[in-house]
Amino acid sequence: MTSKNMTAAATDAEQVPAPVDLPEAGEEVNIDATENYFNRELSQLQFNYRVLKQALDTTHPLINRLIFCCIFSSNMDEFFEIRVAGLREQLKYGRETVGVDGMQPDQVLAEISRIAHEYIAEQYDILNNVLIPELEKENIHFVRRRDWTEAQADWVRSYFDEEVLPVVSPIGLDPSHPFPRLVNKSLNFIVELDGKDAFGRETGMAIVPAPRSLPRLVRLPDEICEGGENLVFLSSMIHAHADKLFPGMEVKGCYQFRLTRNADLELEDDLEDLASALRGELLSRRFGDAVRLEVADNCPEELMNFLLREFGLTERDLYKVHGPVNLTRLMAVGGLVDRPDLTYSHFSPSIPRQIRSKDSMFDAIRKRPLLLLHPYENFSPVVDLLRQAAKDPHVLAIRQTLYRSGADSEIVEALADAARRGKEVTAVIELRARFSEEENLELASRLQEAGVIVVYGVVGYKTHAKMILIVRREEGRLRRYVHLGTGNYHAGNARLYTDYSFMTCDESIGDDVNKLFQQLTGMGKALKIKKLFHAPFTLHQSLISLIEREAGYGEKGRIIFKFNALTEAQVIKALYRASQAGVKIDLIIRGICCLRPGVPGLSENIRVRSIIGRFLEHTRVYYFGNRGRPQVYCSSADAMERNLLNRVETAFPVEDPALIARLREDLDTYLADNCQSWVLQPDGTYLQNHPAEGEEPVASQLVLLDRLTSSSG
Repeated sequence: MTSKNMTAAATDAEQVPAPVDLPEAGEEVNIDATENYFNRELSQLQFNYRVLKQALDTTHPLINRLIFCCIFSSNMDEFFEIRVAGLREQLKYGRETVGVDGMQPDQVLAEISRIAHEYIAEQYDILNNVLIPELEKENIHFVRRRDWTEAQADWVRSYFDEEVLPVVSPIGLDPSHPFPRLVNKSLNFIVELDGKDAFGRETGMAIVPAPRSLPRLVRLPDEICEGGENLVFLSSMIHAHADKLFPGMEVKGCYQFRLTRNADLELEDDLEDLASALRGELLSRRFGDAVRLEVADNCPEELMNFLLREFGLTERDLYKVHGPVNLTRLMAVGGLVDRPDLTYSHFSPSIPRQIRSKDSMFDAIRKRPLLLLHPYENFSPVVDLLRQAAKDPHVLAIRQTLYRSGADSEIVEALADAARRGKEVTAVIELRARFSEEENLELASRLQEAGVIVVYGVVGYKTHAKMILIVRREEGRLRRYVHLGTGNYHAGNARLYTDYSFMTCDESIGDDVNKLFQQLTGMGKALKIKKLFHAPFTLHQSLISLIEREAGYGEKGRIIFKFNALTEAQVIKALYRASQAGVKIDLIIRGICCLRPGVPGLSENIRVRSIIGRFLEHTRVYYFGNRGRPQVYCSSADAMERNLLNRVETAFPVEDPALIARLREDLDTYLADNCQSWVLQPDGTYLQNHPAEGEEPVASQLVLLDRLTSSSG
């Protein structure tokens, strides 16, 4: 790839880990040397930055560009809540661990602070100087206080009095009112006051938490505006009328801030009641240790320092922002304005002919296995399979894993319906799916009430595998129908994430899945599995063995992997050895990559690219050329330690030649992308591909959308 058809995404050396001196060609390379690995956290920051850059990409509709800016905020929130919090915990308790990259936790935290400050400053620059002006040109206005007309000011006053004032609880700071314990990521205001209150107290300062029940953006009525779409921030309303919260006192200043806390949950492995313990931990999540403070940049230094002291943070943890402290809430713009011309055009996911012409999903699957790629192809066949199983008198049992599904989903309704009809229904629910724990507790209760047997998996190992097993009596014998997927059983995700769904009645796969459910719901030794790989038992070593086999083919070897993250050191080393043997390796990795490509004598045969676009790339595919006899596995697992060693995961073979060819065609489409792809360089930067002069543009997601809709429609 030449620089001619690339644009630098992060060429400034200040934005990335410091480059290292690469070995000369022919120089012996130490495969274990720390400089051959990127830091996990810093690589994740790079992914977040690529998401932010979508806000500048004019091939996306304008409102969706704003949404990318918001997604960056959401990603950064989770990054601080989990990753930064974890590093701080290591330092707090003296449990520092060093990865293959060799960086100490305090070094990583210093780099994170430096890079994150730059990225967040750029985010607000994009918002204020690019997105808001472009929205203004489209007659979508964020109306500032200074620009309110008399009619608008009157309306805001009434809204504040009727909707805001009754639910706000200002907290004066004095000996009997110590600094309040603020909820994680909540919008708050620190207020400077002058004068005495009704009891003669001179506090000088107060905290105003903004109720989470209130919208952060409010649409002004059309009759008090001069056309267009006009929005007002809740923060502007509180700023304008803060004096009403402190009658008889002078408000000298009112400044918004937001605190991010440690939101990771720690549960012991020897719990007697996981559900009860989790309910207790969820209450504490909102008040974990502070990790970041965001403050409006017009806040006086003394107030910022006061907040830092209260939260036990340092200057490194302070982010001064020029605008709302929680940009994630700007996602509401799409629902508040009626401008479909500024969002992605609607499309209808297709239904393959194989099942479109069949009344029975069972008949279609018996004829040949089925592979769907969501969201281009409809998720409804998965729901239909369960619905038909619930009603089919020949179906005896249904078993399913649930990681994220939503308590009110059609999948859950189908399982409940099957149980009410007297079928044996078992749901393995992962209560610890991050940020879905509360929803999954509700889901478990609902299914239990319907008569479903609910199991919480294996303590210490999250159940991340995506499996459905349906046992049906046919012609005097039992046949197993199986669904295996790379993504969650969540209809909403299936419209936004790319994921494969595989349905088959292959006897060996059915037997394997049955054994996996036995391991999850019962006790005993690991059972021998024929076709599937499964973590934490065989998946890790099987992947390494297949990589090593491909390395044995030398220059005739071929590996294409597509997943969300690559961090596991032994897999990286196996890929390095395969590259040294001459194997051509393409890695399509959306997010974190700790492998350093393009190092002479080590990884010059490895290319790494990230696809960022309308849909979140979520498919996991492991393709091995196997000297012209391709072996392909789809999986619920990324190449990370947690997936391969500490979770229940599956990788399932796709053996039908037509489906293998289809998967290879999909992978080649991603590899041909010269619009939405970013290529990882040896120095850690990512460069965005652009068509060279005279080259046909290829945006992989658009190509797949067109191909699958056309071929299936």
